[in-house]
Amino acid sequence: MDIMKSFSLEGKVALVTGAAYGIGFAIAEAYANAGAKIAFNCRGQEHMDKAMEEYSAKGIDAKGYICDVTDEDQVRKMVSDIESELGTIDILVNNAGIIKRIPMHEMSAEEFRQVVDIDLNAPFIMSKAVIPGMIKKGHGKIINVCSMMSELGRETVSAYAAAKGGLKMLTRNICSEYGEYNIQCNGIGPGYIATPQTAPLRETQPDGTKHPFDKFIIGKTPAARWGTPEDLMGPAVFLASDASDFVNGHILYVDGGILAYIGKQP
Repeated sequence: MDIMKSFSLEGKVALVTGAAYGIGFAIAEAYANAGAKIAFNCRGQEHMDKAMEEYSAKGIDAKGYICDVTDEDQVRKMVSDIESELGTIDILVNNAGIIKRIPMHEMSAEEFRQVVDIDLNAPFIMSKAVIPGMIKKGHGKIINVCSMMSELGRETVSAYAAAKGGLKMLTRNICSEYGEYNIQCNGIGPGYIATPQTAPLRETQPDGTKHPFDKFIIGKTPAARWGTPEDLMGPAVFLASDASDFVNGHILYVDGGILAYIGKQP
């Protein structure tokens, strides 16, 4: 067995949702570098135009589709278009997601539903749309972007934690239901990642000290740093490749060790 060849994605078709920037973009870039043909979605043309510029700057010939991943009709059309233009989808990464940081007693039911709709219902809709093609082709990889909140609770993220906990169990159930068709469904659980969205939490304070949340995360992480989108590239390629063909229903946490660590004694 050529072990290095087993990590290749040459000729595979990968769909990464919400891959206009951040974690999704990094995963798509890794897949392109491993040989895959890349498709991704955005909900609006403005984000799409910017994303296409970023992919072009990286030398990646990605195909972008305007699609709301919570809309079954739009998802079915996108999957059909990808199959016509690139081929049957071999790899699906359910990355699109949102978070609303609101105390639970102040959060409306509609706000809760919106988070669950995007972070949990959408992966169900997306997976449902690609599984028939994977069954017909005889293989497939579904990777759900979970979270440490799939395991832990924290103030103000009740909807997000509920959705990501549900996504962990959806991952295990897809494994249970479709493993016999040579479809592997796993999750990847990022820790705290340094992205533009988290930049305000890492800004130096006016008095020259670190942001309190920055100090908190570094103190809770054995690696003593924030993760980067690049830290997710290798794990994402592994879960999408033939090297993980007997790995199924697993959540791979890429968190610098936070989930293993109780923290330093005060």
